[in-house]
Amino acid sequence: MSALPPFDPADPLGLDDLLDPEDLAVRDTVRSWAADRVLPHVADWYERGELPGLHELARELGAMGALGMSLTGYGCAGASAVQYGLACLELEAADSGIRSLVSVQGSLAMYAIHRFGSEEQKQHWLPRMASGEVIGCFGLTEPDHGSDPAGMRTHAKREGTDWVLNGRKMWITNGSVAGVAVVWARTDEGVRGFAVPTETEGFAAPEIKHKLSLRASVTSELVLDDVRLPAEAVLPEALGLRAPLNCLSHARYGIVWGSMGAARASFESALGYAKTREQFGRPIGGFQLTQAKLADMAVELHKGLLLAYHLGRRMDAGTLRPEQVSFGKLNNVREAIAICRTARTILGANGISLEYPVMRHAANLESVLTYEGTTEMHQLVLGKALTGLEAFR
Repeated sequence: MSALPPFDPADPLGLDDLLDPEDLAVRDTVRSWAADRVLPHVADWYERGELPGLHELARELGAMGALGMSLTGYGCAGASAVQYGLACLELEAADSGIRSLVSVQGSLAMYAIHRFGSEEQKQHWLPRMASGEVIGCFGLTEPDHGSDPAGMRTHAKREGTDWVLNGRKMWITNGSVAGVAVVWARTDEGVRGFAVPTETEGFAAPEIKHKLSLRASVTSELVLDDVRLPAEAVLPEALGLRAPLNCLSHARYGIVWGSMGAARASFESALGYAKTREQFGRPIGGFQLTQAKLADMAVELHKGLLLAYHLGRRMDAGTLRPEQVSFGKLNNVREAIAICRTARTILGANGISLEYPVMRHAANLESVLTYEGTTEMHQLVLGKALTGLEAFR
């Protein structure tokens, strides 16, 4: 009988055994990049409320194949869903803002063009977006309509062969640095998507300041005042709310993984601190209450990672349902916040310092909890799936 492998505190369930060498290579490449290019600087970026060198970071991410990573063709890497998830895990272990940059670029803006755009639109935008030369944003949420996109007021009207867009979008990641905005608007024929070059007259994207979360990220309002677009700007295969909701489901999948990255970084910080911080003559990790906290955090963290892996394999097999993505987003973000808060209690007063990542991750996750569907919306998605009864209204 062969000897059991040693217990690994970093991988207590042996989940690495589920990954093939290519999966591990992707994970390690992104982890190394984040350790070199993000972690030494992100506390300062967060404190200053800015993301300097964003375009340079985007080009590096593009060279690494992380932009539009799970898409095929047009310069995209064509990676598996699990590999994309592992990239999100490592990026958000550094900071949610970096993962948001990649998610909005690839899973929202690029995915919308790839899934619903014309061949001309794909050829024009996707290679430059995959390389990081062009940044994209995704305009769906409005100042008065977040969880109810069906109430959107942004509208597009035909004038001859052109379209004229008017409206406002809010809380748009990458907005003020984007070269193209995928904007959703009401039309006489239903909700349509438009690829809007941001230099178009009447388009503006003022940056939102004074945030207490996602501070190392660019967040903007989109203002559309008589933005005139040619007919070829409309995404021809997108008609109705199912199109943007399909994009959101793809982005939510990345959050299932990414939130566990923030949780892992906070857990590892608390574990390391507990083994070195002494009170009452010994490390606090030697006290029962601290060990109970660490054990509970480890259980929820690695259950969340196992859930993310399972959903990734279903996505790769083409069997992942939107309700299952809601399951993952609801559970993993909620548990990630709980892990961060518990980690903060282990660090005590030091837990509020930017010398440690815990409070930064906890604050970021408050935004992650809300965007791409609030907790309440995902509860209702699952409630409807379980009962067959509609409870949204």
